[in-house]
Amino acid sequence: MARDTIVIFRLGSLGDTVNCLPCFHQIVRAFPDARRILLTNIPVSSIAAPSESILRDGGFIHDVVRYAVGERDLRALAALRRALKALNADTLIYLTEGRSLWSNWRDWMFFRLCGFKRLMGVPLRPDLAHGRRDRRTGEVEREVERLARCLAPLGPLDLQDKANWDLNLTGKEKAAGDVALEPLGGAPFIAINTGGKVKTKDWGEANWTALLTKVSQALPGHGLVFIGAAEDSERAGRLAGAWSGPTLDQCGRLSPRGSGAVMRRGALFIGHDSGPLHLAASCGLPCVAVFGDHNVPKKWHPLGERHRILHDMRGVMAISPDQAFEAVRDALALPAGPNPPAPAPAAP
Repeated sequence: MARDTIVIFRLGSLGDTVNCLPCFHQIVRAFPDARRILLTNIPVSSIAAPSESILRDGGFIHDVVRYAVGERDLRALAALRRALKALNADTLIYLTEGRSLWSNWRDWMFFRLCGFKRLMGVPLRPDLAHGRRDRRTGEVEREVERLARCLAPLGPLDLQDKANWDLNLTGKEKAAGDVALEPLGGAPFIAINTGGKVKTKDWGEANWTALLTKVSQALPGHGLVFIGAAEDSERAGRLAGAWSGPTLDQCGRLSPRGSGAVMRRGALFIGHDSGPLHLAASCGLPCVAVFGDHNVPKKWHPLGERHRILHDMRGVMAISPDQAFEAVRDALALPAGPNPPAPAPAAP
């Protein structure tokens, strides 16, 4: 007998996907025997890693249906409707970023026309469509917290449970990650990402150079592993000169899951508001990240007390290398002084 098919509607790329990884774990638990199909967007940038690069090999999904975001052509929408109806799926799980109630109702109507009898997670109330705001601090709840509330019919979801952030790396992926790190000769290392597809998130080479110089002096003998897209490699080559220990450029040489397999061995991740940041957090690394005015505070911050997030709504360039260095020192619990003891690398 053919197994049931469910469709998961989630837009975005690497960071958006990893940021809601607990929701995918919850869906797998709720529908363990179903054929799970991801409905997602065609990547809007060559730099942006598609969602399935994380989800498929982790066993979260079995296949993908893609479409162009913002598509309004009636023929294209009719073709998408036919493709969805051909799946013979009764259930669709709505897992998109918070949008207007009108957009959510419009999507609900479209998916009903596609033949879905059960729509789960569609935020048709204001409290679900938008993140709750803390009256004391003014901060908006994390997006993953809002999504977990939308999926409440599937059962309670503990976002503090590390198992819910697991990438489900295979033994083969972990072994390949270990091989990629062999040039470091077993040295403990810091993982870093300095690129990104959004220019307003770019902290600038001068700031990165100043920070890496300070961190390198504080952690003699540590390696530095650059993580990112192929387009980040040129900058990595220039910044490597600021590091006194061994460096390894893995930009564009690893898949997102391969990057996770490498970073699971690291002592710390340093970066900006990006997919690799969320990937590192899911692998259990403490993270130091610089955020500017591209996103509101907290909404897209990785979850966990070990992270040190510098978020300045004046813009990312308002954050100084000294501030970032103090965040690194705090994240690693390094005492003051020019040569603090090195932290132990993360356990396998």
